[in-house]
Amino acid sequence: MTILTILITVSALSIFLLGIYFLVFPRSTSQLRPAWMKSGVAVQLLLFASGIVGLLIIGTSEVMAAEQAASGVKDISLGHGLALIGIGLPTGLATIGAGIAVSSVGSASLAVITEKPEMFGRTLIYLGLAEGIAIYGLVVSILLLGKL
Repeated sequence: MTILTILITVSALSIFLLGIYFLVFPRSTSQLRPAWMKSGVAVQLLLFASGIVGLLIIGTSEVMAAEQAASGVKDISLGHGLALIGIGLPTGLATIGAGIAVSSVGSASLAVITEKPEMFGRTLIYLGLAEGIAIYGLVVSILLLGKL
């Protein structure tokens, strides 16, 4: 497991350092051959993806082994599982709705602020109202969890 962690860390660090290099020396990137750059990035992404997949496989096998070792685990019935899914749905759906609302309100507020900077306070209120949808979903889920 430590080899995979080192593999992921090295590949992520090399991608990060390559990005910093291209940020610091932007004119030297035109001198690079595109084939070299494409193959180098592809190799780093392949190493990163293989490390992630390896960690998932190792983590899954460890969880399966831990599940067999646990003896006093309480069984969850179908009704209890469906109730937990039903409790999570309001938060998930409200968050999706809030994301849609914030995206449209945010783009409109940026357009208004560029023309009338004095409208900044009102646009913050509208963004807060759009974000409140997610908070309402979270409150409903907390209340439902208290009933369980």
